[in-house]
Amino acid sequence: MNKRLIILGIIILSISVIGKLLYVSLKNFKPDEFKKAAIIFLVDSSASNQKDLPEQIKYLKSLCAILDPEDEIKILKVSQNSYLIYEGTPSDSSGITKAVKAFTKYDKNDYGTAYGAALKKAFAHCLTMKKEGYIPSIVVIGDLANEGDVTKQVNWEVLPKNVESVKKYIPELSMMFVFAHPEKLDYVKMKLNPVLGEKKLIVATEQNATKAQRKFLEAIDR
Repeated sequence: MNKRLIILGIIILSISVIGKLLYVSLKNFKPDEFKKAAIIFLVDSSASNQKDLPEQIKYLKSLCAILDPEDEIKILKVSQNSYLIYEGTPSDSSGITKAVKAFTKYDKNDYGTAYGAALKKAFAHCLTMKKEGYIPSIVVIGDLANEGDVTKQVNWEVLPKNVESVKKYIPELSMMFVFAHPEKLDYVKMKLNPVLGEKKLIVATEQNATKAQRKFLEAIDR
């Protein structure tokens, strides 16, 4: 009888200890918090980039396909001028297709590349989306050519300072430049790497753009 009571006591004690350990473990367990991302796409639709544009649009859609429906995207056209042509969920494939088809058509007058003006708008969108609780990122898709109005082009001496200023409010800001010539991407790396760092700055030629998607996801904490 005493032996049975002792065994029963041990069993009850063991169950109590295991229960206590499970309670403490569950209490302290914190699942990874999902962080919504806001991706600002800059798409070069200028006359000089038209031959590569179809492939670049496919790439944009492939990036949207690996994002979460809760994420937000904005697409800015970059040509003679720059303006917003789409905003919404990355899962709206039909809406994205209609927008880029309607607003990136060939126009012989769209010779210039207002990358500088587009980046200013992209930074403004990033700051707004940060306030809304998103992790912002900028993806530049195009050849990075400097054409047309000089005042709308990128000032590469000023851009690193602008990025540094934005990072004061968005420490997790990331940027990706794809489809440009290696020489231009090397220049981007030289200018922005000291500000953004290896993990938050991604550059890739057309040949390596698909492989860069993994780095892109890591840059937005996925």
